Amino acid sequence: MAKDKTSFICNECGGTSPRWLGKCPACGAWNTLVESVAESAGTGKNRFASLAPASAVTTLADIEATDVQRTPTGLGELDRVLGGGVVEGGVVLIGGDPGIGKSTLLLQALDALQKQSLGARHAAGPPQGVAAPSGGSGPRAAGERGGDTLYVTGEESGAQVALRSRRLGLDGSQVKVLAEIQLEKILATLQAQQPAIAVIDSIQTVYSEQLTSAPGSVAQVRECAAHLTRAAKASGTAIVLVGHVTKEGALAGPRVLEHMVDTVLYFEGDTHSSYRLIRAIKNRFGAVNEIGVFAMTEKGLKGVSNPSAIFLSQHAEPVPGSCVLVTLEGTRPMLVEIQALVDSGGPSPRRLSVGLDRDRLAMLLAVLHRHAGVACMDQDVFVNAVGGVRISEPAADLAVMLAITSSLRGKALPKGFIAFGEVGLAGEVRPAPRGQERLKEAAKLGFSVAVVPKANAPKKNDKAFEGLTIHAVERIEDAMNLVRSLG
Repeated sequence: MAKDKTSFICNECGGTSPRWLGKCPACGAWNTLVESVAESAGTGKNRFASLAPASAVTTLADIEATDVQRTPTGLGELDRVLGGGVVEGGVVLIGGDPGIGKSTLLLQALDALQKQSLGARHAAGPPQGVAAPSGGSGPRAAGERGGDTLYVTGEESGAQVALRSRRLGLDGSQVKVLAEIQLEKILATLQAQQPAIAVIDSIQTVYSEQLTSAPGSVAQVRECAAHLTRAAKASGTAIVLVGHVTKEGALAGPRVLEHMVDTVLYFEGDTHSSYRLIRAIKNRFGAVNEIGVFAMTEKGLKGVSNPSAIFLSQHAEPVPGSCVLVTLEGTRPMLVEIQALVDSGGPSPRRLSVGLDRDRLAMLLAVLHRHAGVACMDQDVFVNAVGGVRISEPAADLAVMLAITSSLRGKALPKGFIAFGEVGLAGEVRPAPRGQERLKEAAKLGFSVAVVPKANAPKKNDKAFEGLTIHAVERIEDAMNLVRSLG
């Protein structure tokens, strides 16, 4: 028997090489080439087919632009991340660590959508002169798409999915389940059933007969995702792809996978905590960096309407080293407690941050020393964002520096104190985006004192800020002097 010809494919860009190399010749990434069976020329005939329907050349002014219609999933936090709901023909890719709750969340969403569809169908009743069907929807005519849902499982059997639905309290669920991993059979089922939304769990288990490589390989993931995306655009069925993640936390498979789909969601959270975050990294139909917060319960995932309560510690009295920050996740202002601990170190003091950028922490310590006269050169500095949340925006600078100073001096900040603002290398306090919304969120939750950049201070008395005393500062030394006077 002739030996199959092999090639090496890059996990990052999909580039190929006839032999293994430490560095990908296409994108320059290291240690990303994996061995795969080379495909014959005939198997890739549709590889470069367009994922969108062809149309004539026209100008932007002549194109009718209308807002896309959205179908709410019934889970408010998921709808927030999606931009309001599921879009017809949209393709969503959701990734997360094993056991984080991806399948649980999607099964709950499908059940809620199915109940909405059945409720609307019963309320409308059968068309005039047409008797209601006695059972089952049966195959639909071409072009007719109902509100049914389909859950395609490639990692579990139908019985395992049914057991999970019983544990979640979804008794009598009418969600249709297909246990299949062959792409051609999945596409045939989608064409026959014409569901409104279908979940593929997971894309790494699906394989096509046109390719000889194993399921989960770069070629299989790329081709299967392309065919499913093309089917979604052609039929109007919204498709949700569940993706595996690597040990670094990135979505497994070729990078082009994220470019094919319309929306990329990451499901995050500590498996030892009951709270989960779902974050939008890419969204063609809504804002990016939106987050939804869920709590894992015995009956599945429940949305958390006020996530600020999760990230705030319940101190009876103010403690040194604690400062509350009003951060912005997408369009949602959220209060997070920043904790700092400054302790006597040795000849090599440590700088450790959890949930914040470590390099930025080192920069802030240098600014504190140079412009505010607060020296931590011989001190260990530990900074933590409570609740496991990750903060990447520079508006956390002022709160971090005030927490460090509070811990170093052993003096707590005033009760009901919040702060936000970016601090530059010259010691200036720069404005944060959407500062008014941050202040309104703090006032709504009962905070009484705020230290903010001067550009974010309200220009007139607003009833939304009643009970909140706002102090505007221009430089970091002004903020330090203000906090000393308040204490």
